Amino acid sequence: MTTPFQKASEWIDAENAQDPNFETDQNKEYPKELLYSNRMYERLMQFEPNASEEIQIASKAQHICRWKVARESYPMDRVGYLKWREELKKFHAKTTAEILEKAGYDQTFIDRVSFLIEKKLLKKDHETQLLEDVICLVFLEYYLEPFVHKHDEEKLKNIIKKTWDKMSDKGHQEALKINYSEENLNLIKASLGL
Repeated sequence: MTTPFQKASEWIDAENAQDPNFETDQNKEYPKELLYSNRMYERLMQFEPNASEEIQIASKAQHICRWKVARESYPMDRVGYLKWREELKKFHAKTTAEILEKAGYDQTFIDRVSFLIEKKLLKKDHETQLLEDVICLVFLEYYLEPFVHKHDEEKLKNIIKKTWDKMSDKGHQEALKINYSEENLNLIKASLGL
């Protein structure tokens, strides 16, 4: 018999598989948000093997259907960016809640997953912090490299510093184990004064 978790996971994957944007990983093309979802889930299970079912789903659904809320539909300034991010969190939480309800989860479970996706009580709630650590680790491992080619050094240092500030001590230790290019490792150390 299929469990609610298996159903929800399959449906989240099916939604993310519809992403019209593609990304290459090890010479294979994937829908961008499906690849991100898989990276988030794998990193979570590596970082916290006993993670609750709620946070496992939140990690998979972190960017669910993100392409449907275009950045360009908001003003291209800091205020527009922050509004876009806030709307995205609500959109991801709502989209996931609908899937979880269909999969047979109760409202308490659904509310907890929404709470995590919306990243409420960061630094105060253990699981919200865990999810943030995983987001930052996935960014540093897979998405820092493309950023390096798009931004100047000062902006990059600022991004790395902000990323670091969101993480827990355990997250910091894990981040330093990632296999960076020498150039990126030097950039990280320079950003953090290590």
